[in-house]
Amino acid sequence: MDAGFFIEPQFGFTYEAVRELSLDAEALGFSHLWVSDHFFLRREDPNIDCLEAWTLLSALSQVTTRIRLGTLVTSQSYRYPALLAKMAAAVDVISGGRLEFGVGTGWKEVEYKAYGIPFPPAGVRVGQLVDTLEIVRAMWTQERATYHGRYYSVEDAVCAPRPLQRPHPPILIGALRPRMIRVAARHADAVNFRDFFMEPARYGTMLEQLRDACASVGRSYESVRKTHTTFAIIGRTRSDIEAMMPEVTRFWGPAIGERLRGATVGTPDEVRERLAAYQALGVSQVIFLFPYGRERAMLRLLGEEVLPRLT
Repeated sequence: MDAGFFIEPQFGFTYEAVRELSLDAEALGFSHLWVSDHFFLRREDPNIDCLEAWTLLSALSQVTTRIRLGTLVTSQSYRYPALLAKMAAAVDVISGGRLEFGVGTGWKEVEYKAYGIPFPPAGVRVGQLVDTLEIVRAMWTQERATYHGRYYSVEDAVCAPRPLQRPHPPILIGALRPRMIRVAARHADAVNFRDFFMEPARYGTMLEQLRDACASVGRSYESVRKTHTTFAIIGRTRSDIEAMMPEVTRFWGPAIGERLRGATVGTPDEVRERLAAYQALGVSQVIFLFPYGRERAMLRLLGEEVLPRLT
């Protein structure tokens, strides 16, 4: 099972911090580095930095050499599909073929309103995502792509250079509700159920929905890679973990206490036990989101005491 590292640029990271964390993750054996695609954290906090996702991946591709780079996940409607195809292809080329194309419908309505982007109902956004996937895949694999969808269209669209990866970079779809799971069954190389606090039992239920969706479209369930993103608090001792909790509560709010039952919280031995439960369900990659400001120490603890024992 692989381990990925997830950075939320909207939390306020400087580029220097992200660069150093990326190099740490690569040196410690993490297979993937993922970044979210947002424009700001909260409107009431206008001075919190938020590096734009695709620009950030482009920069990180030049300071890393092996770790795979992806969006978790990019909003299909923040950029017109043809432009998104070009941007993603460029990142794949300049990274030497290391892009993971994570995409979803988009959900953060406050960002849409602030940036003047239409925010239609969920059903429309799912339809837009399907059009986006068709356009992006066509532009990546054809010399000239023509597609006329319900929401988006292209005519003789060229994507040169095309991605290095063949037939194209892996497509990961962020899904949580049944309709999106059906979209993932039809279009995704990998799926990520978008909940950082999902216990193994609930994850297993989601996988059954995916299995049914794959059967309904005549696709092998095993051909879809399963990934899981988990909020993680890791300490050498339980006392270390308890000492971090006031800081975690201040950042995430009082409700975080209840949600931590679905997170990965514990010593290295306890974390390995939790990961084994996901691995038994067929998860091929667990992606870790750490408390803001604690990433470097937890990366090292995970990389030195947990990852070497993963199979």
